[in-house]
Amino acid sequence: MRKIGLIGGMSFESSAIYYRMINEAVRARLGGFHSAEVLLHSVDFQTIVDLQKTGRWDDAARHLSEVARGLETAGAACVLICTNTMHIIADEVEAATSAPLINIIDETARALKSAGAARPLLLATRYTMEQGFYTQRMAGHGIEVLVPDADERNLVHDIIFDELCAGVVLDTSRETLMAVIEQARTKGADAIILGCTEICLILDPKNLPLPGFDSTAIHAEAAVDFALAGLPQKDEQAA
Repeated sequence: MRKIGLIGGMSFESSAIYYRMINEAVRARLGGFHSAEVLLHSVDFQTIVDLQKTGRWDDAARHLSEVARGLETAGAACVLICTNTMHIIADEVEAATSAPLINIIDETARALKSAGAARPLLLATRYTMEQGFYTQRMAGHGIEVLVPDADERNLVHDIIFDELCAGVVLDTSRETLMAVIEQARTKGADAIILGCTEICLILDPKNLPLPGFDSTAIHAEAAVDFALAGLPQKDEQAA
């Protein structure tokens, strides 16, 4: 089993979900008491938020690149940035190590294409919805990403930062997000990307009016695919 390196803490709420999902998947695939070989560097989220708010993406890239190098030195065979927003600097972090970076946007795009979705609505932080890095990378996969209008983007962003990142889940906010989804459906959206690693705390991708794609779950599964590549798994052992 290859070690998975996680750059977490952005927020720690979603990093805990990554840890659980990865270990549950390893146990399901290998059976018994198997769990994942994981190295987690949990950063101080306030430091990252301050860099985001002031647009200091170069400083953020240097900080997370240093973290990635530390994970590689400690034995990580791959690296994951456990947040969609900070994939704005994914290329810089990937270049900082020889360990492959498993990109959450690429993995989500593959899942969308496999399901035949071509015009998904993106629910994410304002940075992810507005900076262009996400939609441009998705376009490279032949996917046209839709985003909410300006007022709706503000609502979604505030729900993420003011509530979900603090572990607060409100029914009223769920209703707000569902209204945003319904509006997008009338404009031709054919799927929903839960494009912030905390959104799975409030929306169940299986209970949406359009097919839902939880980027956190997709990313975690991709990490497990990498970690267990070439190992005999439970179904194969039974056969």
